[in-house]
Amino acid sequence: MRLRHIEVFQAILRAGTLTGAARLLNVSQPAASKLLQHAEMQLGFALFTRVGGRLQLTAEGHQLRERVGKISDDLRDLQRLTDGMRQPRHRSLRVVSIPTLASHLLPDAISSLRRSFPDVRIELSTQHSREMIDSILLRESDLGLTLQDIFHPGIEQRPLATGHMVAIAPRGWWPEKNLGKPIPLTALSGAPLIGIAVRDGLGRSLQAYTQYLDPPPDIGIWVQTYQLARSLVANGHGLAMIDPFTACGASDEAVQVRPLEPPLDVNLSLVQRKDGERASPVQKAFIDHLSRAARAILSRLSSR
Repeated sequence: MRLRHIEVFQAILRAGTLTGAARLLNVSQPAASKLLQHAEMQLGFALFTRVGGRLQLTAEGHQLRERVGKISDDLRDLQRLTDGMRQPRHRSLRVVSIPTLASHLLPDAISSLRRSFPDVRIELSTQHSREMIDSILLRESDLGLTLQDIFHPGIEQRPLATGHMVAIAPRGWWPEKNLGKPIPLTALSGAPLIGIAVRDGLGRSLQAYTQYLDPPPDIGIWVQTYQLARSLVANGHGLAMIDPFTACGASDEAVQVRPLEPPLDVNLSLVQRKDGERASPVQKAFIDHLSRAARAILSRLSSR
């Protein structure tokens, strides 16, 4: 299949008719029909059959659908990459962040940045730390944000802020007099706890933190993200141990927050390529705004 064949295939899937596909492709209906006929002739089998005035995939078309979709996604990614390459580096920012930082910390930093650079072109994406390495090494992103330690010869990592993991509970769970005071590890023994099933350094540290409690916490729900753990706590499903940036979410009144005792450190780190390329003014400003936003969140938590 040629690229034009892929375009008409995808357009028909979206529109359901040749007329609609032609409109999406900005060509005439006969031209779209000719493209489809040429594609089917090249392939040696039909891609669509007409049912009730609409085009539906044949069995062969169904087999091609997922692969063609992936090719279309790759083409869109390539277009974004070339668009970004045309932009002056000092007027663009490409950041990849782990999901937990993208929900609150990253938007705060971007809002501050745009007040200083209102015309900057920004591309944001969320990936877990393992995929983040590929995104940066392949130059799909320039800066990465993570709470994990990353070890790779082509990656440079530097800390921006250090905080502590916290315990959160539904509103009204702890007496007001206890808020702001550390919660001792022994208080989690037998407590209803939402487990964090994250297979990374921080996730393993959380699991190790309570492993010697007797009785152990009563974990009835396991989740893959700190954001989901926070949402479940806000809805009354028990306690959770999460990072301070997720704990300080948009609806602060929905959960109570207390530091852990003994403390469990967590580091906010910046990740970038180790290629000697100097940071642009936009990147430097973003890093500064991000550091300030992180310190503000940590300060707000410590003052509760």
